[in-house]
Amino acid sequence: MSDPEPCRIKHEDAEQQIDLIEENNASKEEQHVKVEEKKHLQTCGDESHFTCTQCGTRCRGKGDLRIHMRIHTEEKPFTCTQCGKSFSQLSNLNKHMKIHTGEKPFTCTQCGKSFIFLSNLNIHMKIHTGEKPFRCTQCGKSFSRSSNLNQHMKIHTGEKPFTCTQCGKSFIFSSNFNKHMNIHTGEEPLTCAQCGKSFSQLSNLNLHMKIHTGEKLFTCIQCGKSFSRSSNLNLHIKTHTGEKPYTCAQCGKSFSRSSNLNQHMKIHTGEKPFICTQCGKSFSHSSSVNRHMRIHTGVGMG
Repeated sequence: MSDPEPCRIKHEDAEQQIDLIEENNASKEEQHVKVEEKKHLQTCGDESHFTCTQCGTRCRGKGDLRIHMRIHTEEKPFTCTQCGKSFSQLSNLNKHMKIHTGEKPFTCTQCGKSFIFLSNLNIHMKIHTGEKPFRCTQCGKSFSRSSNLNQHMKIHTGEKPFTCTQCGKSFIFSSNFNKHMNIHTGEEPLTCAQCGKSFSQLSNLNLHMKIHTGEKLFTCIQCGKSFSRSSNLNLHIKTHTGEKPYTCAQCGKSFSRSSNLNQHMKIHTGEKPFICTQCGKSFSHSSSVNRHMRIHTGVGMG
């Protein structure tokens, strides 16, 4: 059996952390180290290496082992002075501080959007490259992030973990649950300065603003048509590929959008949720009830 992979911690980072801890809490650190050395330090023939007896990780020195031991002790000595969040390593605190300073050093060369972390930029770049390595084995839909695939899988499993305590309605996603709660609270705190429309979430307001600015960052490479949302571009691409991943289990008809399949299913279920307020007639689609209303209003009729 090969030796465990040695833990690798930047020398300067380790030194900074050790100096700060010893400066702020010298006596406590000294007692802690003595206990930890007795319990958890185990030399490996070479005096410059130490092995954690809890998980077997090899560290190059006492300083590295002390830092590693925080995984087990859950010690987080580096605290953000602005929000109080604590970290086990100084480097993680430094990364976190960018949230407060607004520093975004990683910029997309294609659209100019900037990010705090390189990992976020790498994820963003998949919008431009179209890379979607995470594929649903049940319907074939692909995603750029594994987290999005995990959320999508709830559609197939029927899992709805977010339940409204006021009316009992359940939701697959927390975002849909939060939107639903505004029905009960009446809260719509974010308002568009140009048209006055209100939104419950900042992300929805930002998307809405593109209507006024005309910003369309997502362009189809096949026909040049541009879109304000990546989701709209993805739907548009299906017009070129002919992809129709959503199939009706009852009649076999396929659709490019899940919303179209949901509407189609009303034919089989007989569901007619849209009711004319004037005569009480019911319809399966909102467009149908709108057309019907012309009988009463006379609008659009010759």
